[in-house]
Amino acid sequence: MSPAGRPRIFDMEAALEAAMLLFWEQGYEATSLAQLRESTGLSSASLYGAFGSKEGLFAQAVEHYIAGPGSVTDVVADEAASPREAIARLLHGSITMQTDTSHPRGCLVALSGTVRAPGADEAGARKVVAARRAADRARIRACIARGITSGELAENTDTDGLTSMIHGFLLGISTQVCDGTSAQHLHAAADAVLANWDTQRH
Repeated sequence: MSPAGRPRIFDMEAALEAAMLLFWEQGYEATSLAQLRESTGLSSASLYGAFGSKEGLFAQAVEHYIAGPGSVTDVVADEAASPREAIARLLHGSITMQTDTSHPRGCLVALSGTVRAPGADEAGARKVVAARRAADRARIRACIARGITSGELAENTDTDGLTSMIHGFLLGISTQVCDGTSAQHLHAAADAVLANWDTQRH
């Protein structure tokens, strides 16, 4: 409490940034409340008062990520770009972001909430990131459908198969980056994915 009896004021953006980086680096399960308190500078009371729980903080940290580094995937919904251009910018932009050494490598959404400890709440952290992955998949599928409608892709294009190929590559960037695959090789792999897109042309 402040001398006047008011609750301590903290910088919400700074706290979310610190929590985001910690979850991104370590994942949800491996990140302890003690580490979150230390990184954000919040007491237990302030942390629970602001976010309700560790899961609540994680959910807001994911939103902070989506509005920041994770916004690189938003390009796939840009209808001002051709469908192929949107997919190319999605893949190459994601590789550039995930290999940037100014923050943890990989993608928070792909890596941070995929493992569940025994007895953990299935409706918690895993669903937060699963919802974002589902949204990305839906936007990729919509982009492919737009390509078919515009005549860029053939009418008999396997929409679900092409969606799975692109989304699977997008999610796989993280493990490749964490295993030391270079950005150069990943960009070449993205070009190979795009070459498959080209085989579907009308």
